[in-house]
Amino acid sequence: MPLIVQKFGGSSVADSQKILAAARKAIRAQQEGNQVVMVVSAMGDTTDDLLELASQVNERPPAREMDMLLSTGEQVSVALMAMAVHSLGSKAISLTGGQIGIRTDSTHTKARIRSVSTDRMKKLLESGNIVIAAGFQGIDEDWNITTLGRGGSDTTAVALAAVLQADSCEIYTDVDGVYTTDPRVMPEARRMSRISYDEMLELASLGAGVMHNRAVEFGKKFNVPIHVRSSFTDVLGTMIVNEPEAPNVPVCGCAITKSEARITLVGVPDRPGSSLDIFSRLGKRAITVDMVVQNIGEDGKADISFTVPQDELRASLEAVQEAAHELGIERITHDDQVAKISVVGLGMAKQTGVADRMFRALAGAGVNIQMITTSEIKISVLVRRNEAQSALRAVHAAFELEREPAGAAKREQIVASSRPTAQNVVDVVQRLAGMDMEELFIDDISLDQSQARVTIRGVPDVPGIAAKVFEEVAAAKIFVDMIVQSYDGQEGQATLSFTVPKGKLSDAMTVAKKLASDFQCAGVSSSPDIAKLSVSGIGLRSHTGVAMRMFRSLSEAGINIGMINTSEVRVNVVVDGTHGEKGLASLQKAFADVLR
Repeated sequence: MPLIVQKFGGSSVADSQKILAAARKAIRAQQEGNQVVMVVSAMGDTTDDLLELASQVNERPPAREMDMLLSTGEQVSVALMAMAVHSLGSKAISLTGGQIGIRTDSTHTKARIRSVSTDRMKKLLESGNIVIAAGFQGIDEDWNITTLGRGGSDTTAVALAAVLQADSCEIYTDVDGVYTTDPRVMPEARRMSRISYDEMLELASLGAGVMHNRAVEFGKKFNVPIHVRSSFTDVLGTMIVNEPEAPNVPVCGCAITKSEARITLVGVPDRPGSSLDIFSRLGKRAITVDMVVQNIGEDGKADISFTVPQDELRASLEAVQEAAHELGIERITHDDQVAKISVVGLGMAKQTGVADRMFRALAGAGVNIQMITTSEIKISVLVRRNEAQSALRAVHAAFELEREPAGAAKREQIVASSRPTAQNVVDVVQRLAGMDMEELFIDDISLDQSQARVTIRGVPDVPGIAAKVFEEVAAAKIFVDMIVQSYDGQEGQATLSFTVPKGKLSDAMTVAKKLASDFQCAGVSSSPDIAKLSVSGIGLRSHTGVAMRMFRSLSEAGINIGMINTSEVRVNVVVDGTHGEKGLASLQKAFADVLR
Protein backbone atom coordinates (compact mmCIF):
# COMPACT_ATOMS: atom_id res chain seq x y z
CA MET A 1 0.00 0.00 0.00
CA PRO A 2 1.39 3.47 -0.86
CA LEU A 3 2.57 5.56 2.09
CA ILE A 4 2.41 9.36 2.33
CA VAL A 5 3.93 11.63 4.96
CA GLN A 6 2.06 14.92 5.38
CA LYS A 7 3.62 17.79 7.34
CA PHE A 8 1.52 20.71 8.59
CA GLY A 9 3.31 23.87 9.77
CA GLY A 10 2.28 26.20 12.55
CA SER A 11 0.13 28.44 10.34
CA SER A 12 -1.68 25.34 9.04
CA VAL A 13 -2.76 24.27 12.56
CA ALA A 14 -3.12 27.73 14.13
CA ASP A 15 -6.70 27.16 15.37
CA SER A 16 -9.35 24.46 15.72
CA GLN A 17 -10.82 25.00 12.26
CA LYS A 18 -7.44 24.71 10.59
CA ILE A 19 -6.69 21.57 12.60
CA LEU A 20 -9.95 20.04 11.37
CA ALA A 21 -9.13 21.07 7.77
CA ALA A 22 -5.73 19.36 8.02
CA ALA A 23 -7.36 16.26 9.49
CA ARG A 24 -9.72 16.11 6.50
CA LYS A 25 -6.77 16.19 4.10
CA ALA A 26 -5.17 13.23 5.89
CA ILE A 27 -8.42 11.26 5.98
CA ARG A 28 -8.98 11.93 2.27
CA ALA A 29 -5.49 10.63 1.49
CA GLN A 30 -6.15 7.49 3.54
CA GLN A 31 -9.50 6.91 1.81
CA GLU A 32 -7.67 7.09 -1.53
CA GLY A 33 -5.76 3.96 -0.51
CA ASN A 34 -2.69 5.38 1.24
CA GLN A 35 -1.19 4.83 4.63
CA VAL A 36 -0.73 8.26 6.21
CA VAL A 37 1.73 9.73 8.69
CA MET A 38 1.10 13.33 9.73
CA VAL A 39 3.90 15.49 11.15
CA VAL A 40 2.58 18.50 13.03
CA SER A 41 4.23 21.71 14.22
CA ALA A 42 3.24 23.79 17.23
CA MET A 43 0.13 25.92 16.74
CA GLY A 44 0.63 29.38 15.25
CA ASP A 45 2.99 31.49 17.37
CA THR A 46 3.20 29.00 20.24
CA THR A 47 6.96 28.53 19.98
CA ASP A 48 7.55 32.29 19.99
CA ASP A 49 5.26 32.65 23.01
CA LEU A 50 7.19 29.94 24.88
CA LEU A 51 10.49 31.61 24.08
CA GLU A 52 9.17 34.90 25.42
CA LEU A 53 7.89 33.20 28.57
CA ALA A 54 11.28 31.57 29.15
CA SER A 55 13.05 34.93 28.81
CA GLN A 56 10.81 36.38 31.50
CA VAL A 57 11.89 33.67 33.93
CA ASN A 58 15.58 33.41 33.00
CA GLU A 59 17.59 35.59 30.62
CA ARG A 60 19.90 32.65 29.83
CA PRO A 61 17.83 29.50 30.37
CA PRO A 62 19.62 26.11 30.26
CA ALA A 63 19.43 24.55 26.79
CA ARG A 64 18.13 21.25 28.16
CA GLU A 65 15.22 22.98 29.87
CA MET A 66 14.47 25.01 26.75
CA ASP A 67 14.02 21.72 24.89
CA MET A 68 11.70 20.44 27.62
CA LEU A 69 9.65 23.63 27.25
CA LEU A 70 9.61 24.03 23.47
CA SER A 71 8.70 20.39 22.81
CA THR A 72 5.36 20.91 24.55
CA GLY A 73 4.06 23.01 21.66
CA GLU A 74 4.09 20.06 19.28
CA GLN A 75 2.64 17.74 21.92
CA VAL A 76 -0.43 19.98 22.17
CA SER A 77 -0.82 19.97 18.38
CA VAL A 78 -0.55 16.21 17.88
CA ALA A 79 -3.07 15.46 20.62
CA LEU A 80 -5.58 17.92 19.17
CA MET A 81 -4.98 16.56 15.66
CA ALA A 82 -5.65 12.99 16.79
CA MET A 83 -8.85 14.17 18.48
CA ALA A 84 -9.89 15.91 15.25
CA VAL A 85 -9.35 12.75 13.19
CA HIS A 86 -11.41 10.72 15.67
CA SER A 87 -14.19 13.32 15.54
CA LEU A 88 -14.36 12.84 11.78
CA GLY A 89 -14.82 9.07 12.12
CA SER A 90 -11.28 7.78 11.46
CA LYS A 91 -8.62 6.18 13.64
CA ALA A 92 -5.51 8.07 14.76
CA ILE A 93 -2.89 7.99 17.47
CA SER A 94 -0.48 10.74 18.45
CA LEU A 95 3.19 10.13 19.27
CA THR A 96 5.99 12.30 20.59
CA GLY A 97 9.43 12.09 19.02
CA GLY A 98 10.59 9.88 21.87
CA GLN A 99 7.59 7.54 21.52
CA ILE A 100 8.35 7.12 17.83
CA GLY A 101 12.02 6.43 18.51
CA ILE A 102 13.67 9.46 16.90
CA ARG A 103 17.21 9.26 18.31
CA THR A 104 19.38 12.37 18.18
CA ASP A 105 22.71 13.58 19.45
CA SER A 106 22.79 15.63 22.65
CA THR A 107 23.12 19.09 21.13
CA HIS A 108 20.16 20.74 22.81
CA THR A 109 18.07 23.22 20.76
CA LYS A 110 19.76 22.15 17.49
CA ALA A 111 20.09 18.38 17.70
CA ARG A 112 20.83 16.17 14.69
CA ILE A 113 18.93 12.97 13.96
CA ARG A 114 20.97 9.77 14.25
CA SER A 115 18.31 7.12 13.68
CA VAL A 116 14.55 6.57 13.60
CA SER A 117 12.74 3.40 14.64
CA THR A 118 9.93 2.29 12.34
CA ASP A 119 8.47 -0.66 14.28
CA ARG A 120 5.79 1.17 16.23
CA MET A 121 4.71 3.36 13.33
CA LYS A 122 4.39 0.37 10.98
CA LYS A 123 2.24 -1.57 13.45
CA LEU A 124 -0.05 1.39 13.94
CA LEU A 125 -0.34 2.02 10.20
CA GLU A 126 -1.13 -1.64 9.53
CA SER A 127 -3.91 -1.39 12.11
CA GLY A 128 -5.54 1.37 10.06
CA ASN A 129 -4.38 4.33 12.10
CA ILE A 130 -3.30 7.70 10.83
CA VAL A 131 -0.11 8.26 12.82
CA ILE A 132 0.23 11.81 14.16
CA ALA A 133 3.92 12.52 14.83
CA ALA A 134 5.26 15.48 16.79
CA GLY A 135 7.69 17.40 14.65
CA PHE A 136 10.84 19.20 15.77
CA GLN A 137 11.80 16.77 18.56
CA GLY A 138 13.53 13.55 19.55
CA ILE A 139 15.45 12.01 22.44
CA ASP A 140 19.15 11.50 23.02
CA GLU A 141 20.87 8.37 24.32
CA ASP A 142 20.10 9.40 27.92
CA TRP A 143 16.38 9.85 27.12
CA ASN A 144 16.57 13.63 27.36
CA ILE A 145 14.12 15.46 25.10
CA THR A 146 15.91 17.33 22.30
CA THR A 147 14.69 19.72 19.63
CA LEU A 148 16.00 20.02 16.09
CA GLY A 149 16.22 23.80 15.69
CA ARG A 150 14.78 26.05 13.03
CA GLY A 151 12.81 24.12 10.38
CA GLY A 152 12.81 21.06 12.62
CA SER A 153 9.35 19.82 11.68
CA ASP A 154 10.30 19.81 7.98
CA THR A 155 13.36 17.78 8.94
CA THR A 156 11.24 15.35 10.97
CA ALA A 157 8.84 14.84 8.08
CA VAL A 158 11.47 14.06 5.47
CA ALA A 159 13.38 11.83 7.92
CA LEU A 160 10.23 9.78 8.59
CA ALA A 161 9.54 9.58 4.86
CA ALA A 162 13.09 8.28 4.34
CA VAL A 163 13.00 5.51 6.94
CA LEU A 164 9.47 4.45 5.97
CA GLN A 165 10.43 4.58 2.26
CA ALA A 166 7.37 6.73 1.64
CA ASP A 167 6.10 7.37 -1.86
CA SER A 168 5.88 11.10 -1.17
CA CYS A 169 6.42 13.67 1.53
CA GLU A 170 3.88 16.50 1.36
CA ILE A 171 4.84 19.77 3.07
CA TYR A 172 1.68 21.80 3.71
CA THR A 173 2.32 25.46 4.41
CA ASP A 174 0.85 28.92 3.94
CA VAL A 175 2.31 29.24 0.43
CA ASP A 176 1.31 27.10 -2.53
CA GLY A 177 4.75 26.09 -3.77
CA VAL A 178 8.27 27.25 -4.56
CA TYR A 179 8.50 30.47 -6.59
CA THR A 180 11.15 31.87 -8.90
CA THR A 181 11.71 34.55 -6.25
CA ASP A 182 9.87 35.78 -3.18
CA PRO A 183 6.33 36.65 -4.40
CA ARG A 184 5.95 39.08 -1.47
CA VAL A 185 8.78 41.11 -2.96
CA MET A 186 7.93 40.61 -6.64
CA PRO A 187 4.29 39.89 -7.54
CA GLU A 188 5.37 38.67 -10.99
CA ALA A 189 7.23 35.70 -9.45
CA ARG A 190 6.05 32.35 -10.87
CA ARG A 191 5.34 29.13 -9.04
CA MET A 192 7.51 26.30 -10.37
CA SER A 193 6.06 22.86 -10.99
CA ARG A 194 9.35 21.16 -10.16
CA ILE A 195 12.78 22.05 -8.77
CA SER A 196 15.86 19.92 -8.15
CA TYR A 197 17.25 19.20 -4.70
CA ASP A 198 20.47 21.11 -5.47
CA GLU A 199 18.59 24.17 -6.73
CA MET A 200 16.32 24.11 -3.68
CA LEU A 201 19.32 23.81 -1.35
CA GLU A 202 20.85 26.91 -2.89
CA LEU A 203 17.60 28.89 -2.73
CA ALA A 204 16.97 27.77 0.86
CA SER A 205 20.39 29.05 1.87
CA LEU A 206 19.57 32.36 0.17
CA GLY A 207 16.49 32.93 2.29
CA ALA A 208 13.70 31.04 0.50
CA GLY A 209 11.89 30.17 3.73
CA VAL A 210 9.47 27.67 2.19
CA MET A 211 11.84 24.77 3.00
CA HIS A 212 14.69 24.40 5.46
CA ASN A 213 18.01 23.23 4.07
CA ARG A 214 18.38 20.28 6.48
CA ALA A 215 15.09 18.85 5.25
CA VAL A 216 16.16 19.20 1.61
CA GLU A 217 19.49 17.55 2.47
CA PHE A 218 17.53 14.57 3.82
CA GLY A 219 15.47 14.48 0.64
CA LYS A 220 18.55 14.39 -1.56
CA LYS A 221 20.48 11.93 0.58
CA PHE A 222 17.62 9.42 0.79
CA ASN A 223 15.84 10.20 -2.50
CA VAL A 224 12.60 11.38 -0.89
CA PRO A 225 10.23 13.22 -3.26
CA ILE A 226 9.11 16.40 -1.45
CA HIS A 227 5.83 18.03 -2.47
CA VAL A 228 5.34 21.63 -1.27
CA ARG A 229 1.63 22.48 -1.17
CA SER A 230 -0.81 24.98 0.32
CA SER A 231 -2.81 24.02 3.39
CA PHE A 232 -5.68 26.23 2.24
CA THR A 233 -6.14 25.36 -1.46
CA ASP A 234 -5.86 22.35 -3.75
CA VAL A 235 -3.22 23.95 -5.99
CA LEU A 236 -0.78 21.24 -7.10
CA GLY A 237 2.27 23.02 -5.71
CA THR A 238 5.93 22.21 -6.42
CA MET A 239 7.80 18.90 -6.44
CA ILE A 240 11.40 18.82 -5.13
CA VAL A 241 13.12 15.89 -6.82
CA ASN A 242 16.35 15.07 -8.64
CA GLU A 243 15.47 16.78 -11.92
CA PRO A 244 15.00 20.52 -12.64
CA GLU A 245 11.80 21.95 -14.05
CA ALA A 246 13.28 22.31 -17.55
CA PRO A 247 16.79 20.92 -18.29
CA ASN A 248 17.42 23.40 -21.13
CA VAL A 249 16.89 26.52 -18.97
CA PRO A 250 20.03 27.96 -17.32
CA VAL A 251 18.35 29.71 -14.36
CA CYS A 252 15.35 28.54 -12.32
CA GLY A 253 15.20 31.28 -9.71
CA CYS A 254 16.84 34.27 -8.08
CA ALA A 255 17.05 35.57 -4.54
CA ILE A 256 17.94 38.58 -2.47
CA THR A 257 19.75 38.45 0.88
CA LYS A 258 19.67 41.85 2.57
CA SER A 259 21.11 41.33 6.05
CA GLU A 260 24.72 41.00 4.89
CA ALA A 261 27.91 42.81 5.83
CA ARG A 262 31.19 42.69 3.88
CA ILE A 263 34.70 42.48 5.28
CA THR A 264 37.77 42.88 3.06
CA LEU A 265 41.30 42.02 4.14
CA VAL A 266 43.89 43.80 1.99
CA GLY A 267 47.48 42.59 1.81
CA VAL A 268 47.08 39.09 3.23
CA PRO A 269 50.37 37.13 3.04
CA ASP A 270 49.99 34.85 0.00
CA ARG A 271 51.27 31.67 1.63
CA PRO A 272 49.88 28.34 2.88
CA GLY A 273 47.83 28.66 6.04
CA SER A 274 46.71 32.28 5.77
CA SER A 275 43.08 31.42 4.94
CA LEU A 276 43.09 28.80 7.68
CA ASP A 277 44.28 31.31 10.26
CA ILE A 278 41.59 33.83 9.33
CA PHE A 279 38.58 31.54 9.06
CA SER A 280 39.47 29.36 12.05
CA ARG A 281 39.16 32.46 14.25
CA LEU A 282 35.70 33.11 12.83
CA GLY A 283 34.78 29.46 13.30
CA LYS A 284 35.73 29.54 16.98
CA ARG A 285 33.19 32.32 17.44
CA ALA A 286 30.54 30.28 15.57
CA ILE A 287 30.24 33.04 12.95
CA THR A 288 28.51 32.02 9.73
CA VAL A 289 30.60 33.03 6.72
CA ASP A 290 28.67 33.28 3.45
CA MET A 291 30.34 34.60 0.29
CA VAL A 292 34.10 33.97 0.30
CA VAL A 293 36.22 35.60 -2.40
CA GLN A 294 39.96 35.09 -2.47
CA ASN A 295 41.72 36.30 -5.57
CA ILE A 296 45.14 35.66 -7.08
CA GLY A 297 47.96 37.22 -5.09
CA GLU A 298 50.55 39.65 -6.39
CA ASP A 299 53.96 40.49 -4.93
CA GLY A 300 53.39 37.99 -2.14
CA LYS A 301 50.07 39.55 -1.08
CA ALA A 302 46.43 38.66 -1.71
CA ASP A 303 43.05 40.16 -0.89
CA ILE A 304 40.26 38.19 0.79
CA SER A 305 36.66 39.39 1.02
CA PHE A 306 33.76 37.64 2.67
CA THR A 307 30.28 38.35 3.96
CA VAL A 308 28.76 37.62 7.36
CA PRO A 309 25.32 38.25 8.86
CA GLN A 310 25.01 41.95 9.67
CA ASP A 311 24.39 41.28 13.36
CA GLU A 312 27.69 39.34 13.56
CA LEU A 313 29.82 42.09 12.03
CA ARG A 314 31.29 43.36 15.30
CA ALA A 315 32.38 39.90 16.44
CA SER A 316 33.76 39.19 12.97
CA LEU A 317 35.86 42.35 12.99
CA GLU A 318 37.29 41.40 16.37
CA ALA A 319 38.30 38.01 14.97
CA VAL A 320 39.94 39.34 11.81
CA GLN A 321 41.75 42.09 13.71
CA GLU A 322 43.41 39.35 15.74
CA ALA A 323 44.40 37.62 12.50
CA ALA A 324 45.63 40.88 11.01
CA HIS A 325 47.98 41.37 13.96
CA GLU A 326 49.35 37.83 13.67
CA LEU A 327 49.68 37.75 9.87
CA GLY A 328 50.65 41.35 9.19
CA ILE A 329 47.58 42.13 7.08
CA GLU A 330 47.84 45.66 5.67
CA ARG A 331 44.26 46.92 5.96
CA ILE A 332 40.74 45.88 6.91
CA THR A 333 37.65 47.51 5.42
CA HIS A 334 34.00 46.72 6.00
CA ASP A 335 30.52 47.75 4.85
CA ASP A 336 27.22 46.93 6.57
CA GLN A 337 25.05 48.39 3.81
CA VAL A 338 25.31 45.62 1.21
CA ALA A 339 23.03 42.90 -0.15
CA LYS A 340 23.55 39.74 -2.14
CA ILE A 341 21.74 38.97 -5.40
CA SER A 342 21.97 35.39 -6.67
CA VAL A 343 20.73 33.33 -9.59
CA VAL A 344 20.47 29.55 -9.36
CA GLY A 345 20.03 26.82 -11.95
CA LEU A 346 21.39 23.41 -12.89
CA GLY A 347 21.37 24.45 -16.56
CA MET A 348 24.07 27.11 -16.18
CA ALA A 349 26.75 24.43 -15.81
CA LYS A 350 26.22 23.53 -19.46
CA GLN A 351 25.57 26.91 -21.09
CA THR A 352 27.74 29.89 -21.92
CA GLY A 353 26.68 33.50 -21.48
CA VAL A 354 24.76 33.16 -18.22
CA ALA A 355 27.10 35.42 -16.23
CA ASP A 356 27.25 38.19 -18.83
CA ARG A 357 23.45 38.12 -19.15
CA MET A 358 23.13 38.70 -15.41
CA PHE A 359 25.83 41.35 -15.34
CA ARG A 360 24.30 43.18 -18.32
CA ALA A 361 20.92 43.25 -16.56
CA LEU A 362 22.53 44.83 -13.50
CA ALA A 363 24.42 47.34 -15.63
CA GLY A 364 21.18 48.28 -17.37
CA ALA A 365 19.63 49.00 -13.98
CA GLY A 366 22.64 51.15 -13.05
CA VAL A 367 23.70 48.74 -10.31
CA ASN A 368 27.39 48.42 -9.50
CA ILE A 369 28.84 45.00 -8.61
CA GLN A 370 31.18 44.93 -5.63
CA MET A 371 31.97 41.20 -5.47
CA ILE A 372 31.34 38.17 -7.64
CA THR A 373 31.50 34.51 -6.75
CA THR A 374 30.25 31.54 -8.74
CA SER A 375 29.71 27.83 -8.40
CA GLU A 376 28.55 25.24 -10.90
CA ILE A 377 24.89 26.19 -10.36
CA LYS A 378 24.96 29.63 -8.72
CA ILE A 379 26.20 33.14 -9.42
CA SER A 380 26.16 35.63 -6.53
CA VAL A 381 27.02 39.31 -6.60
CA LEU A 382 27.28 41.86 -3.82
CA VAL A 383 25.62 45.24 -4.39
CA ARG A 384 24.62 48.30 -2.38
CA ARG A 385 21.59 47.49 -0.24
CA ASN A 386 19.59 50.47 -1.50
CA GLU A 387 19.99 49.10 -5.06
CA ALA A 388 19.10 45.50 -4.20
CA GLN A 389 15.40 45.65 -5.03
CA SER A 390 15.94 47.06 -8.51
CA ALA A 391 18.80 44.58 -9.01
CA LEU A 392 16.54 41.62 -8.20
CA ARG A 393 13.81 42.84 -10.53
CA ALA A 394 16.32 43.39 -13.36
CA VAL A 395 17.79 39.90 -13.02
CA HIS A 396 14.37 38.21 -12.75
CA ALA A 397 13.27 39.95 -15.94
CA ALA A 398 16.54 39.23 -17.80
CA PHE A 399 16.02 35.47 -17.46
CA GLU A 400 12.25 35.75 -18.13
CA LEU A 401 11.53 33.83 -14.96
CA GLU A 402 7.91 35.01 -14.92
CA ARG A 403 7.26 32.77 -17.95
CA GLU A 404 6.89 28.99 -17.86
CA PRO A 405 9.95 27.66 -19.71
CA ALA A 406 9.64 25.74 -22.95
CA GLY A 407 10.17 22.07 -22.28
CA ALA A 408 8.89 22.23 -18.71
CA ALA A 409 7.84 18.80 -17.47
CA LYS A 410 4.12 18.03 -17.40
CA ARG A 411 2.40 17.03 -14.18
CA GLU A 412 2.22 13.34 -15.07
CA GLN A 413 5.91 13.31 -15.98
CA ILE A 414 6.82 14.89 -12.65
CA VAL A 415 4.79 12.34 -10.69
CA ALA A 416 6.27 9.45 -12.68
CA SER A 417 9.85 10.65 -12.27
CA SER A 418 9.40 11.08 -8.51
CA ARG A 419 8.50 7.44 -7.88
CA PRO A 420 11.41 5.57 -6.27
CA THR A 421 12.87 2.75 -8.34
CA ALA A 422 13.91 -0.62 -6.94
CA GLN A 423 17.55 0.48 -7.08
CA ASN A 424 16.68 3.70 -5.24
CA VAL A 425 15.15 1.65 -2.44
CA VAL A 426 18.25 -0.57 -2.22
CA ASP A 427 20.52 2.50 -2.12
CA VAL A 428 18.46 4.12 0.64
CA VAL A 429 18.42 0.95 2.75
CA GLN A 430 22.21 0.69 2.46
CA ARG A 431 22.69 4.33 3.46
CA LEU A 432 20.35 4.01 6.43
CA ALA A 433 22.17 0.91 7.63
CA GLY A 434 25.65 2.37 7.47
CA MET A 435 25.48 5.90 8.89
CA ASP A 436 23.96 8.38 11.28
CA MET A 437 21.14 9.92 9.27
CA GLU A 438 22.36 13.52 9.43
CA GLU A 439 26.09 13.02 9.31
CA LEU A 440 28.14 14.83 6.68
CA PHE A 441 28.01 12.96 3.38
CA ILE A 442 30.88 13.60 0.95
CA ASP A 443 30.30 11.85 -2.36
CA ASP A 444 33.12 13.27 -4.48
CA ILE A 445 36.57 14.77 -4.14
CA SER A 446 37.89 15.73 -7.54
CA LEU A 447 40.81 17.27 -9.37
CA ASP A 448 40.36 19.27 -12.58
CA GLN A 449 43.55 20.20 -14.43
CA SER A 450 41.87 21.12 -17.71
CA GLN A 451 41.53 24.84 -16.96
CA ALA A 452 43.67 27.98 -17.09
CA ARG A 453 43.31 31.23 -15.20
CA VAL A 454 43.05 34.84 -16.43
CA THR A 455 43.31 37.83 -14.05
CA ILE A 456 42.62 41.51 -14.80
CA ARG A 457 43.88 43.91 -12.13
CA GLY A 458 42.78 47.47 -11.47
CA VAL A 459 39.33 47.04 -13.01
CA PRO A 460 37.31 50.26 -12.54
CA ASP A 461 34.70 49.79 -9.85
CA VAL A 462 31.77 51.15 -11.87
CA PRO A 463 28.54 49.68 -13.28
CA GLY A 464 28.79 47.72 -16.53
CA ILE A 465 32.44 46.60 -16.43
CA ALA A 466 31.76 42.95 -15.56
CA ALA A 467 29.01 42.83 -18.18
CA LYS A 468 31.36 44.11 -20.88
CA VAL A 469 34.12 41.67 -19.91
CA PHE A 470 31.95 38.58 -20.05
CA GLU A 471 30.01 39.68 -23.12
CA GLU A 472 33.33 39.87 -24.94
CA VAL A 473 34.40 36.51 -23.54
CA ALA A 474 31.10 34.89 -24.56
CA ALA A 475 31.33 36.45 -28.03
CA ALA A 476 34.68 34.69 -28.42
CA LYS A 477 32.86 31.39 -27.66
CA ILE A 478 34.87 30.83 -24.50
CA PHE A 479 33.21 28.86 -21.69
CA VAL A 480 33.92 30.34 -18.25
CA ASP A 481 33.83 28.20 -15.12
CA MET A 482 34.88 30.03 -11.94
CA ILE A 483 34.51 33.81 -11.66
CA VAL A 484 35.94 35.72 -8.70
CA GLN A 485 35.81 39.50 -8.32
CA SER A 486 37.35 40.89 -5.16
CA TYR A 487 36.59 44.34 -3.82
CA ASP A 488 38.67 47.23 -2.49
CA GLY A 489 36.33 50.14 -1.83
CA GLN A 490 39.03 52.64 -0.92
CA GLU A 491 40.92 52.39 -4.20
CA GLY A 492 37.82 52.23 -6.39
CA GLN A 493 39.25 49.24 -8.23
CA ALA A 494 38.70 45.52 -8.29
CA THR A 495 40.58 42.41 -9.34
CA LEU A 496 38.67 40.08 -11.64
CA SER A 497 39.77 36.48 -12.23
CA PHE A 498 38.12 33.70 -14.19
CA THR A 499 38.98 30.23 -15.43
CA VAL A 500 38.67 28.95 -18.99
CA PRO A 501 39.61 25.73 -20.83
CA LYS A 502 43.37 25.56 -21.38
CA GLY A 503 42.89 25.42 -25.13
CA LYS A 504 41.08 28.77 -24.98
CA LEU A 505 43.64 30.61 -22.86
CA SER A 506 45.25 32.43 -25.79
CA ASP A 507 41.85 33.66 -27.03
CA ALA A 508 40.86 34.69 -23.51
CA MET A 509 44.09 36.64 -23.04
CA THR A 510 43.52 38.48 -26.30
CA VAL A 511 40.08 39.55 -25.07
CA ALA A 512 41.39 40.44 -21.60
CA LYS A 513 44.29 42.58 -22.92
CA LYS A 514 41.97 44.51 -25.21
CA LEU A 515 39.55 45.17 -22.36
CA ALA A 516 42.37 46.16 -20.01
CA SER A 517 43.54 48.68 -22.58
CA ASP A 518 40.03 50.04 -23.18
CA PHE A 519 39.36 50.49 -19.45
CA GLN A 520 42.91 51.51 -18.52
CA CYS A 521 43.28 48.62 -16.08
CA ALA A 522 46.49 47.99 -14.16
CA GLY A 523 47.41 44.82 -16.03
CA VAL A 524 46.58 41.28 -17.12
CA SER A 525 48.15 38.03 -16.00
CA SER A 526 47.43 34.37 -16.58
CA SER A 527 48.44 30.87 -15.64
CA PRO A 528 48.13 27.90 -17.98
CA ASP A 529 48.84 25.47 -15.16
CA ILE A 530 46.25 25.54 -12.38
CA ALA A 531 44.44 22.80 -10.51
CA LYS A 532 40.85 23.06 -9.32
CA LEU A 533 40.18 20.91 -6.26
CA SER A 534 36.55 20.29 -5.30
CA VAL A 535 34.78 18.67 -2.37
CA SER A 536 31.10 17.97 -2.95
CA GLY A 537 28.38 16.30 -0.95
CA ILE A 538 25.33 16.75 1.26
CA GLY A 539 25.38 18.79 4.44
CA LEU A 540 28.16 21.24 3.55
CA ARG A 541 26.23 24.16 5.02
CA SER A 542 24.53 22.51 7.98
CA HIS A 543 27.85 20.93 8.96
CA THR A 544 30.10 23.90 9.51
CA GLY A 545 33.81 23.40 9.05
CA VAL A 546 34.01 21.69 5.65
CA ALA A 547 35.93 24.59 4.11
CA MET A 548 38.08 24.76 7.26
CA ARG A 549 38.98 21.10 6.90
CA MET A 550 40.00 21.76 3.30
CA PHE A 551 42.12 24.78 4.24
CA ARG A 552 43.81 22.89 7.09
CA SER A 553 44.57 19.86 4.92
CA LEU A 554 46.12 21.96 2.14
CA SER A 555 48.03 24.11 4.61
CA GLU A 556 49.56 21.06 6.27
CA ALA A 557 50.57 19.81 2.82
CA GLY A 558 52.29 23.16 2.14
CA ILE A 559 49.88 24.06 -0.67
CA ASN A 560 48.83 27.67 -1.17
CA ILE A 561 45.25 28.55 -2.20
CA GLY A 562 44.89 31.01 -5.07
CA MET A 563 41.08 31.22 -5.47
CA ILE A 564 38.08 30.11 -3.42
CA ASN A 565 34.38 29.78 -4.09
CA THR A 566 31.67 27.95 -2.20
CA SER A 567 28.10 26.70 -2.61
CA GLU A 568 25.59 24.52 -0.76
CA VAL A 569 26.87 21.34 -2.37
CA ARG A 570 30.49 22.08 -3.32
CA VAL A 571 33.59 23.94 -2.16
CA ASN A 572 36.16 24.76 -4.88
CA VAL A 573 39.71 26.01 -4.53
CA VAL A 574 42.33 26.75 -7.17
CA VAL A 575 45.98 25.92 -6.48
CA ASP A 576 49.17 25.79 -8.52
CA GLY A 577 48.94 23.03 -11.13
CA THR A 578 52.09 21.30 -9.89
CA HIS A 579 50.34 20.66 -6.56
CA GLY A 580 47.15 19.16 -7.99
CA GLU A 581 47.80 15.47 -7.30
CA LYS A 582 49.30 16.19 -3.89
CA GLY A 583 46.30 18.35 -2.99
CA LEU A 584 43.86 15.65 -4.11
CA ALA A 585 45.61 13.06 -1.95
CA SER A 586 45.59 15.36 1.09
CA LEU A 587 41.85 16.07 0.72
CA GLN A 588 41.01 12.39 0.28
CA LYS A 589 42.86 11.69 3.51
CA ALA A 590 41.22 14.60 5.33
CA PHE A 591 37.68 13.50 4.40
CA ALA A 592 38.24 9.73 4.52
CA ASP A 593 35.83 9.34 7.47
CA VAL A 594 32.87 10.87 5.58
CA LEU A 595 33.67 9.94 1.95
CA ARG A 596 31.03 7.57 0.61
